[in-house]
Amino acid sequence: MSGNNNNPQGSAPLPFRSPGMPPSAPGPGGFAQSHLATNFQFSQAQAMAQAHSKVHAQIQAGPDPSSPSMTTTPGSGLNVKRLQQKPPMRPPYNSISPMRTMELTPAPRKKKQKLPEKSLQERVAAILPESALYTQLLEFEARVDAALSRKKVDIQEALKNPPCVQKTLRIYVFNSFANQNNANADDPPPTWTLKIVGRILEDGVDPQNANPLHPKFSSFFKKVQVSLDQRLYPENPLITWENSRSPAPQEGFEIKRKGDQEFAATIRLEMNYVPEKFKLSTALMDVLGIEVETRPRIIAAIWHYVKARKLQNPNDPSYFNCDAALQKVFGEQKLKFAVVSQKISQHLSPPPPIQLEHKIKLSGNSPAVSACYDVLVDVPVAIQRDLNNLLANVEKSKEIEACDEAICRAKRKINEHRRRRAFFLGFSQSPVEFVNALMESQSKDLKVVAGEASRNAERERGSEFFNQPWVEDSVIRYLNRRPAAGNEVPGSC
Repeated sequence: MSGNNNNPQGSAPLPFRSPGMPPSAPGPGGFAQSHLATNFQFSQAQAMAQAHSKVHAQIQAGPDPSSPSMTTTPGSGLNVKRLQQKPPMRPPYNSISPMRTMELTPAPRKKKQKLPEKSLQERVAAILPESALYTQLLEFEARVDAALSRKKVDIQEALKNPPCVQKTLRIYVFNSFANQNNANADDPPPTWTLKIVGRILEDGVDPQNANPLHPKFSSFFKKVQVSLDQRLYPENPLITWENSRSPAPQEGFEIKRKGDQEFAATIRLEMNYVPEKFKLSTALMDVLGIEVETRPRIIAAIWHYVKARKLQNPNDPSYFNCDAALQKVFGEQKLKFAVVSQKISQHLSPPPPIQLEHKIKLSGNSPAVSACYDVLVDVPVAIQRDLNNLLANVEKSKEIEACDEAICRAKRKINEHRRRRAFFLGFSQSPVEFVNALMESQSKDLKVVAGEASRNAERERGSEFFNQPWVEDSVIRYLNRRPAAGNEVPGSC
């Protein structure tokens, strides 16, 4: 091949291959030297991709004699038209850029490095017979971790529905008064204060001071309403407190008003049952002997009633026969277990509120205690706080992680010593074969690092290698990039 003097000055020779192809092994003569002249830059190929595609299209269509920039490559039999590239134009001010606007996104959080497997390799275990004890300890640790995981799940489920015990809540209702006997107009007006407080009894005795482990007084109620005498207080005779609007628990309730006349106040307390409880109808109450209970326990009580009286249908266990008492409840002789929950809905109603009446006394001792009332409530077990602390304890987890990291460091040292031992043991057994194998391995690694591992010189010597589809395009690119006369690369022909 002869040099093309129409090429631009200072352009570097392009390797004799298409972009994306692996580097070829050096061939004989000038072809090998042109291969080694420079490395093809992928960025340059992208910049000239459009121009080269037009060149290739015009090669297939035929030469254009009217073009003044026609060049002929000797020996190629092809007319190549070199296109004049226009300088890039600046887009107008109002044009929309095709580039996508970059959006700043927060950097992802660095993930915690996962510790490697703690088990020893079989080659290490064969060298160290004492490692069998370590393997047994790993198996024991796996069993302990599995048991702890199951217990944590059980604790989390128990915390969702904490176990409760029934205890007595003693409610105190009393009032105090002040400035009731003032005769002068300049004295402060007479007032009274109504207070509603309560405490959980411990073994039937009022502890005088509330237990911090027990819920506060207001958490036992859904709604509290106090009705005053409408004749004396026409503007605001009804005072209402709702748990949903003021979720902060309170130790009690206090109402203060101006007044010097005694009257009777009505207090209405709606209990806050968690989970929700229902009042049973009279018919269902006669069957089960329960007055207020949750829906799941009511269904369970019906199931025990059926099992105790052997009412389950022997031919179809999904049905049960209704005796006279159940017929009053369900109105059927035979019923399916799956519809019991639906059938009992009409026999369940919200539990009635607690009605208390207190007379506001404005004479005698202050405060004036009238009465106290005992109510059965469900109190969460005190161990719930300990369970929360157990799940939230992070110190033990950090200590276990530190031990795991120490084990992994020791395991890495053991593997490093095992590799050194294998190296020197192989050299001591047959030095010549060991050195030859080592040199061969290092030679392969060096070829991989140098980028020559994928080249096949034997394949490149055959003619079929140069008949591939990409060869023609590569020849054109190579010729168009060759330097002018006098600046040819040594060794080109």
